[in-house]
Amino acid sequence: MALLVLVRHGESTANLANVFTGWLNVALSPKGEEEARAAAEKLRGFHFDAAYSSDLLRAERTLDLIVARPAWATIPVHHVWALRERMYGDLQGLNKAETALKYGQAQIDIWRRSYAVAPPGGESLQQTQERVVKFYEAEIVPQLRAGRNILIVAHGNTLRALRMYLEQLTPKQVESLEIVTGGICVYQFDAQLKIQELRTL
Repeated sequence: MALLVLVRHGESTANLANVFTGWLNVALSPKGEEEARAAAEKLRGFHFDAAYSSDLLRAERTLDLIVARPAWATIPVHHVWALRERMYGDLQGLNKAETALKYGQAQIDIWRRSYAVAPPGGESLQQTQERVVKFYEAEIVPQLRAGRNILIVAHGNTLRALRMYLEQLTPKQVESLEIVTGGICVYQFDAQLKIQELRTL
């Protein structure tokens, strides 16, 4: 049976500053670096055949810190565009609290949490899911079918979109799905890629 492990990157400098990040290429904060190392410790003893992250620095760095263990030194590592965070468009770089004062918290919640509504100039979660699932089906599924264990390090909305697909969540259910920085989700599949076990670490 194959394993799929999903990890959200550690806290970034933009998370710390409470701004909409999207495709801004920001580094991990000191806390984020520690969260990445803590994720590596929680995954001690796992075997991975390949590892993937988005091509944004905060995810790349988190993955680099996780696979720094000697036991994982030979894992093939891939940084891919399709796993990027949702594009936040005109909101990128804006302070979330100040933006809520301008547009109202209700509108911000719709832009941040809804499935089908995109922020101005950005992507909806639905659009993010389309590119993430396309990558997952083309690149990850064949490896899982072959019994390979895969590690993916990505972003809050990228992982919300993928988890919605894997767990068959409704648009309403995904609104309340929260994934903390450094959070880990482990799926164990059978030969037909049906989920046999789902746990968070």
